[in-house]
Amino acid sequence: MRKVFKIIIYVVVGLVVIGALGAFAAQMLSDRKRQRTIDIKLEPLAYVSDDASLARGKHLFMSRGCAECHGENGGGHIVIDQGGMYIKSPNITNGSGSVVAKYTEADWVRTIRHGVNPAGHPMILMPSGDYNQLTDVDLAAVIAYARSLPPVAGEGATIRLPLIVKALYAAGKIRDDADTIDHTRRPPLPVPDEVTPENGAYLANMCTGCHGRTFSGGPIPGTPPEWPPAANLTPGEGSAMTRYDAPAKFVAMIRTGKRPDSSEVSAVMPFPSLRNLNDTELGALYAYLKTLPPRAGGNH
Repeated sequence: MRKVFKIIIYVVVGLVVIGALGAFAAQMLSDRKRQRTIDIKLEPLAYVSDDASLARGKHLFMSRGCAECHGENGGGHIVIDQGGMYIKSPNITNGSGSVVAKYTEADWVRTIRHGVNPAGHPMILMPSGDYNQLTDVDLAAVIAYARSLPPVAGEGATIRLPLIVKALYAAGKIRDDADTIDHTRRPPLPVPDEVTPENGAYLANMCTGCHGRTFSGGPIPGTPPEWPPAANLTPGEGSAMTRYDAPAKFVAMIRTGKRPDSSEVSAVMPFPSLRNLNDTELGALYAYLKTLPPRAGGNH
């Protein structure tokens, strides 16, 4: 019995040591990956500050997720605190603790469009994939509005990730946007602000971070385990769009957060941002989603 007891102790100790070594390796490899240098050939955008650009920039800031992550005042706040994951966004005003106080024109483009910080390292949770295909006009407008925000006190980002997320990131199962973006792809030319599939396709770029490039949904990589999978927005198997056989139903869901049967859509959906889309934009987005080829849900 004593011999068996010793064996059990050895096994337990061995498992603890293996676990500790695994945790150390995951931490080390994750940190190393986050510190890699990404060289990007940039074309800086000249700063703009005219009234039309600031108005457009404010609309984009409020409707494309900038305010939802950084706060309407740009000072940063807690974005996620669940499942062992804690994300606090940084201060992007020029107040004390700002992370953008020394940004150049190129730094703004590198950060927003490419997900790379001024030092050339990937920004692990900056959803630049959603913004990579902003037109130059819209990107310049967003930058103009962000730079116009009154200074408030804040600090840099705080990121605490569960060990499993670090391990999956280190193994390449979860990828940062800097790794998935085609940094050589040219931004599109502006499209008319009309209810057309072409305008909707432009707007739908902001949905790809959750719903995937094919819009077929599935588990959202790197998110807390409590988060549900993203819905399939194509007309394929498991489609969520079958509920919305008319544009008005789709618009009502975005405005209220409720499906036509009055059930609540998951709060994971960025409704605080989406509600700021105007009727033309929502009509265009619906028109585009109706053109998607069918794909089975979960293929992301």
